[in-house]
Amino acid sequence: MKQVLVTGGAGFIGSHLTEALLARGDAVTVVDDQSTGTFDNLAAVRDHPRLKCIEGDIGDPKLAARLAADAEHVYHLAAAVGVALVARQPKETIERNIHPTELLLDALVERCRSGDSVKFFLASTSEVYGKNPKATFHEEDDLIFGSTTRARWSYGASKAIDEFLALACHRQYGLPVVIGRFFNVVGPRQSGAYGMVLPRFVDAALAGRPLTVHDDGRQTRCFAHVRDVIVAVTQLMEAPDAEGRVFNIGSDQPVSIVELAQRVIAATGSAASVEYQSYADAYDADFEDIRRRVPDLTRLQQTIPHRNHYDLDAIIRAVIDAKTKQP
Repeated sequence: MKQVLVTGGAGFIGSHLTEALLARGDAVTVVDDQSTGTFDNLAAVRDHPRLKCIEGDIGDPKLAARLAADAEHVYHLAAAVGVALVARQPKETIERNIHPTELLLDALVERCRSGDSVKFFLASTSEVYGKNPKATFHEEDDLIFGSTTRARWSYGASKAIDEFLALACHRQYGLPVVIGRFFNVVGPRQSGAYGMVLPRFVDAALAGRPLTVHDDGRQTRCFAHVRDVIVAVTQLMEAPDAEGRVFNIGSDQPVSIVELAQRVIAATGSAASVEYQSYADAYDADFEDIRRRVPDLTRLQQTIPHRNHYDLDAIIRAVIDAKTKQP
């Protein structure tokens, strides 16, 4: 039984990770300030004897040091969430992404230097690739961000700093770190409140409202079910070859956003229509987006045996089922 710390464990991905860790026999401490997550996401395991939930900000130095002192594995998922939030709060985005990561790494490096090594998983994002024009993103590709006058890029840039910090601690002090760049993770319990497209589409279709597609809808993304992602994350944390490396995690099957909207409408049997909205109207006048975002999963597949089990239709159905079963 491992003593595991999950930051952001009341969030969408964090709650699924917490359930998986408990199911395999770990003792899990979850810390979350509930700014974008909620402990309601952990309702199925809230009374589990090996789960401890702490409402707090992992950016608090004393709390970060105390929680890091007892953990054997740390999964750091706490971060700013969603394009809509980033557009509204760029300063908070930068601070919430970088500062807690630095605090946790400082505490774990101190333990590592005294001979007490703690494995650290950093949840990063496909946003770090920025505007890289390649058809498929590989972990060693250049990161290409837009101007600093465009707040949209603050999220990817700040998560890139997180990666640099984690890799520096591995290089300098031997801290065992694993970095996962998530590509559009979706599934039950995900909220559309922060711009996440699939739950937003499903909510609209079920209510018979128009599905709002940004720009021309021909931008492409790849969607992975959260359960597939969690299996990949936990397997990477057990793989010695994963230490000190960065991994794309997600699906490599692209779909355009307008096609996604059409498939949601078909799956729900809704009479809803599709309407288009400019990025300026959705976010702000200087918003930029990426036309294509597809990961190269070769490194992941060479390191762990896991393969995704959910295709896009199954993912859409899982989100619909979760929404229709809500009280």
